[in-house]
Amino acid sequence: MTKSLTKAMIFAAGRGERMRPLTDHTPKPLLEAGGKPLIVWQIERLAQAGFQTIVINHAWLGERLEAAMGDGSRWGVQLRYSREHEALETAGGIAHALPLLEDGDVSEIFAGVAGDVYTHFDYASLHAHASRLAAQPEPGMHLVMVPNPSFHPKGDFGLVDGVVSLEAQPRLTFGSIGLYDTRMFRSLPRGTPRALTPFYFDTIGRGLASGEFYDGAWDNVGTPAQLDALDQRLRLAGAN
Repeated sequence: MTKSLTKAMIFAAGRGERMRPLTDHTPKPLLEAGGKPLIVWQIERLAQAGFQTIVINHAWLGERLEAAMGDGSRWGVQLRYSREHEALETAGGIAHALPLLEDGDVSEIFAGVAGDVYTHFDYASLHAHASRLAAQPEPGMHLVMVPNPSFHPKGDFGLVDGVVSLEAQPRLTFGSIGLYDTRMFRSLPRGTPRALTPFYFDTIGRGLASGEFYDGAWDNVGTPAQLDALDQRLRLAGAN
């Protein structure tokens, strides 16, 4: 298994029902905040952190996403597109994209991030965890946890001494930023919808999920009101 962290996947296949009518004619990741599409903020930060290949899965209006993003050369990265006839959910999307994440059937540790999250998280900090995950005999994951937002006050998991817990208090919210091992998804049939949630619970329950707490800028942009609030904040701050 390779030990360097060079690949990332941006999850962008959802239609964004709560964003309608904005997403009726525009893929959700192309909605703009601060004068820039949400997905471009992610691509730029991943490129700055040294990621070389970024896989983007898509389903709804995917051709528009590809036309807008191109091959990634303007950001100094290679963009690869995983086309889904219908959204396969996160685990199903990863399984479908394995040929793009693995070169020559070599297992990879890759960063997985949501296309509708805006954050200042330093993706370069994830490189330190890749070798440890790659050396584990069983596939694990590393999750970035954030303070509970108002729309998710009960959180998801606990975090104790760098290990994610199903029982520990207080609860924190998973920030939709993580490291994953492609070995975890090889048994899934391609083209089959499959949620990632059971993988989280199984991996955390077996003590194979490390984690970290991040309390910097982070927005999960799920509604027009949230998009508008982020847009206004970024414009006031100069969108840096």
